[in-house]
Amino acid sequence: MAWLFLVLGGLFEVAFAFSLGKAKEAQGSPLGWYAAFAVFATSSFLLLNKSLQHISLGTAYAVWTGIGAVGTALLGIFFFRDPITFWRLFFLATLVLSVVGLKCVSH
Repeated sequence: MAWLFLVLGGLFEVAFAFSLGKAKEAQGSPLGWYAAFAVFATSSFLLLNKSLQHISLGTAYAVWTGIGAVGTALLGIFFFRDPITFWRLFFLATLVLSVVGLKCVSH
């Protein structure tokens, strides 16, 4: 269950980054996007904290930030017109492999 909390926390990290990106692009008042940011950020940190009851801090934090980094980079590509280059995709793949590797070697 701790790994589920951790993965969900990482996905909420992606959601709070997306909210900030949308707030930057918002026409008119971005307050709704900032409210979404606050909800997603709080949820992300609470889920990370919950996962720490059974997963070591170093592993949990690395996985949480890895999910956030990869997910946010992919959102940037798909929603915010970030460039798609070989090296960008290569290093995103190495991040994914690192996260999977940490899961595999964790107790």
